[in-house]
Amino acid sequence: MATSAKVHPDLSSRERKVKRLSNSMYFKLTRQGDRYSLCRTVGLSGPARRENLTLDEVEEELETWKLRGYHGG
Repeated sequence: MATSAKVHPDLSSRERKVKRLSNSMYFKLTRQGDRYSLCRTVGLSGPARRENLTLDEVEEELETWKLRGYHGG
């Protein structure tokens, strides 16, 4: 396990940043092992859900939503 911490020393810091961003954008972020799920229901006619994402993919998804604006499209 110590080797894993050396490979990804900033993982917890990245997770905290992604958690804050997802909350500010009205997403619910959940973690299962090393994978994540994003779900947003605010401002949409139906839920927008992405599952089984890596942390990199979560960051990319949130950046895409930021570029789209509040309305998401």
